[in-house]
Amino acid sequence: MMPVSPNPVPSLTDRGALDRNRARALRQEPVDFLHRIAADEIQDRLAEVNRRFTAPAVVTGHADFWRAVLPGARIVADTPVLDLVPGAHDLVIHAMALHWAEDPVGQIAQSARALRPDGLFIAACPGGRSLQELRDSLTRAEAEVLGGLSPRVLPMAEIRDLGGLLPRAGLALPVADQITQSASYRSLFHLARDLRAMGEGNALAGRLRRPTRRDVLLRAAALYAENHADPQDPTRVLATFELIFLTGWAPDPSQQQPLRPGSAKVPLAEALASTRKP
Repeated sequence: MMPVSPNPVPSLTDRGALDRNRARALRQEPVDFLHRIAADEIQDRLAEVNRRFTAPAVVTGHADFWRAVLPGARIVADTPVLDLVPGAHDLVIHAMALHWAEDPVGQIAQSARALRPDGLFIAACPGGRSLQELRDSLTRAEAEVLGGLSPRVLPMAEIRDLGGLLPRAGLALPVADQITQSASYRSLFHLARDLRAMGEGNALAGRLRRPTRRDVLLRAAALYAENHADPQDPTRVLATFELIFLTGWAPDPSQQQPLRPGSAKVPLAEALASTRKP
C-alpha cells in the first residue's frame, strides 16, 4: 500500500469545474480578445526567429481558437500529464492555460522534453496584476458584508516567479516579458459575463459551493464603480489584464554559451570606470 502524506498539498484547481466552464463558453458568443492579443504577440516573436518550424505543438484549453491560429500544429490539452512525445517537436507553445496548472514547472518541463535540440518553447498566460480591481472589490465587499473571505479570483504568478521556472525546466536562453491591457466595462456584472464567456469563471477548488449572496455582489459592484472608474468615462469601470510571455530553447551546442567565470580580459571596475569618462 502506498504511504499517504500526513500533510497533502491542497489542490488549487477543480479540473471538473474548469472543464465545465470551458465547455459552457463554447456555447456562447466567443470573447477571445486576450487570446488574439497573445496570438499576435507570439506571431511577432516567431517572426523574429530566422527559422521555419515544421513540427509545432500547442498546449491549450482553447483548442478551436489556437487550431485556427496555427493550422497544422498538434493541439494538446493542458491536462496534468501532457500528451506530448519526447523530442517530437521543434516548437511548443503553451497558450493561455499555464495559470490554471497545479504544477507550472511540470507543465514547462514536459513541454521542454517534447522539444528537439535547439527547439523553441513559448508560453503566454495571464499574470499577477490581472483582474486586480475585481479582486479588490470582491474582497472588500465580502469582508464588509459577511465578515470573512472566500477564494473568488485565481491567484496568478508574477513575472519574476514565472521567469525563474524556465531554467528549472531545463530550458536555455530564458526570457520573460509582459504587456498590460486595460478594458472598459459598463459594470462588474458585464466583466463577469465576459469572464464566463472566456471560460475563466471561478474554478478554484476552495471556492464556495453555493451562490454568492446578492448583497455581496451589489456591494462589490458599488465599490468597483467607486474605486476603479474609467477616467475617460466615469460611468464605466476598468479591468486590468496582464499577459506574461516566456521564451526558452532546448539546449544545443550551437547556442551562445556564457563565458567561464574568471575568463574576462578587462576587470569589471575598469570597464565601469571607462563608461564614466567624458
